[in-house]
Amino acid sequence: MKILNFFPLSILQDQIDLSNEKKISLINEVKDMKENSQNLKYKENDDSWTGDTQGHEFIHKNPKFDIFFFELKKKIDLYLDFLKIDKNQVEPFIQRSWATISIGKEAIADHKHLQSHLSFAYYLKKSSEDANFVLYDEVYRNEFIPGLFKSKTAIDKKVIKQMTISTAPRVSVAVKEDDIILFPSKTLHSTERNKSNKERISISGDITFLSKDSNLLEHLVPNYSNWKKL
Repeated sequence: MKILNFFPLSILQDQIDLSNEKKISLINEVKDMKENSQNLKYKENDDSWTGDTQGHEFIHKNPKFDIFFFELKKKIDLYLDFLKIDKNQVEPFIQRSWATISIGKEAIADHKHLQSHLSFAYYLKKSSEDANFVLYDEVYRNEFIPGLFKSKTAIDKKVIKQMTISTAPRVSVAVKEDDIILFPSKTLHSTERNKSNKERISISGDITFLSKDSNLLEHLVPNYSNWKKL
């Protein structure tokens, strides 16, 4: 017997090694952003502080982060190479980027970034005990009995004797400081809610790809040089 696995979700996990001096500088910059928050309602829940909801959603415009985005471009190239995408025909643009801070039981709820193509999370500060990155399967291709993989009663009665990568409705990705995760923006994701964070700080962002030459191409986004404001 053999099992054939098709249609995988491919996530890049790598590291960006910044100097300790640079990391301390960026951590202080992120903390200054939090001190200058524009929407304090997030404190009413156990939600992490996220800069994109606080008026700090364009940190790629901050020169202090230039070296990070320079390294990020290398990781994007690696991901495109893995998928056999011709880098000479597409151009990546950072459309939005922000920092997050999680302390104690604060977490980031499951969500998607539907306005972009690729998204990333880089762990600027993280201890091994802090919450990890979570991915969700919304398709359940192997769920031959509808509802089986998320059924609390089926799980409690051990109908599925052991959850594996072929049956799990969600996967927790172990990440450590300096790790970067690059994934399709449409992927449902979150952070773990059952862990306490010492002070997890991450940098996230959204990337959109434009076609360099959209002639004879139907589904790629034309380069903005051809756009016209109405």
